[in-house]
Order: sequence, then C-alpha cells, then structure tokens
Amino acid sequence: MPPMDENWFTEICSEAGSAVGWEIEAHLAHVETEFQTIDVYRTSHWGNLMVIDGFVMLTTRDNFLYHEMLAHPALFSHPAPKHVAIIGGGDCGTLHQVLAHRDVESAVQCEIDEQVTRLSEEHFPELCARNDDPRATLIFDDGLAWIRDAEPGALDVIIVDSTDPIGPAEGLFGPAFVADCHRALADGGILVQQSESPLIHQRLIAGIRQNMEQAGFETVRTLGFPQPCYPSGWWSCTQARKHGLLAPPEAERFAASGIVTRYYNPEVHRGALATQMP
Repeated sequence: MPPMDENWFTEICSEAGSAVGWEIEAHLAHVETEFQTIDVYRTSHWGNLMVIDGFVMLTTRDNFLYHEMLAHPALFSHPAPKHVAIIGGGDCGTLHQVLAHRDVESAVQCEIDEQVTRLSEEHFPELCARNDDPRATLIFDDGLAWIRDAEPGALDVIIVDSTDPIGPAEGLFGPAFVADCHRALADGGILVQQSESPLIHQRLIAGIRQNMEQAGFETVRTLGFPQPCYPSGWWSCTQARKHGLLAPPEAERFAASGIVTRYYNPEVHRGALATQMP
C-alpha cells in the first residue's frame, strides 16, 4: 500500500521512480468488496479523491480531462454513434459524456463492482447526473463475458474505461477481449481503450496497438492528453476503427451538437492525433 499519514495520501509509481500526493482533510469512505478495496477522501484543493487498491482513480478537480478525451474523440469520429457500450467506468463520468450526444440511442455501462458506482453517486454526484437517462442501462457484471456474449455487429462504439491492467481489469488488455470487441462492432465501429501513460507504459501501449491490429482493425491511433492526478501527468487512450479513418469532426458538427466541454474541442482532437508518442 502507498504511504499514508493522517494528512496526506501519496501514490508511488515505482516504474517511474516518482510519486504524487494530496493533502487530505477527511477520509469519507472505506469499502472492501469481493473485487477490490475502495477509499474516498476529501482533499484540500482537489475536491474528492477516489482510490482503488491504493491507486488513484479520479478527483473532482481534473476528471473532466480523462472522461472527455475517452468519450468525445471516439463519438465524434463516428458519423452516427447510436449504440455505445462502456466496459468499466463505474464512476459514471464517461457515461455522462456519452449521453451528451443526442445521436446516441442506447448506452450500456457494464461495471464489475457495483460499489464503485454507489460511492460515485454519493461523492461524485455530478458524474452520475445522467444515470436516470432512459437511454442508459447500468449492468453490474463481468465486462469480458458481456462483450463475449454481445450480438455480432450490434455496437457502434465500445469504450473500455478500466482500472490499471491488474486484478479485475487484467483481461480487458488481452487479445481475446479485443477480438470479441471487433466482432461486436458494426462496420465502421470504433473501440477506444484507456492506455495509461505514454511516458511510462510504452510497452503496454505497444501491446494494445498490436492486439487491435491483429484483431483486424483497419486504423489504430493513440491520443495523449494531460491528467495531473495520474503518474507522469500525461495519459492516453488508444482508438481503433473496424473500417475507415479516425479523424476529428468539422467545427460545424461540434458546434451543432450543443455539447459543452471544458477541454475537448476539434482542435484539441486534431492536436492529440498529431502528437508524437515517445
């Protein structure tokens, strides 16, 4: 477990020889489930902080960066994303962004640990504000099995909003799961997976890209974006399209969507595609 005293939570990243810490005002929740241990803290400057098995998942202050970049580049790259699945994403921040798209007719979130969502509802209610949207379905089950059993070609976008590739999330980074996603996507469908830090996890990113290419995806792109609460402060997602290119939307389409963002826009999308990965 990371070092902890009554005033600070610190996450050590041994792979990078670095650490990041938060000044703590209160320990709000501690829950041990059959899958993992979840803690929520109130910090002095970053709002609430959720930690799973000692690893930071999100803070109130900066989660919009991650959730916007996981959802919007994929949905705006697709001409008509009607049916979306989110694997993981129990804090519901990605679901919140997906449901901002009027074209979306159904959004299924399959999270293995219900307690992540229940704690988010209590301590990050702004992320759960669209959970009652009639287009949303929340399932608490194994995402690996759910995708494996999905009807072939039924989905337009699959977003893998997972924890780090250990414990319950390990299988979400394997080739069999990626192949199942390819089968579940319609022609032109898009898979996006959170892919850790481009500065620290180059080998992992290379493996994700290889799995996508071997599964038959035509186009694979990795997008970088800032994420201060995660190791190195620079995070990524990797997208793959079954057929076709991955490109940012025209400014007119983004404006017509009426979606209000704090970080994402077509220029940011274009820049993320152009950024060289280490």
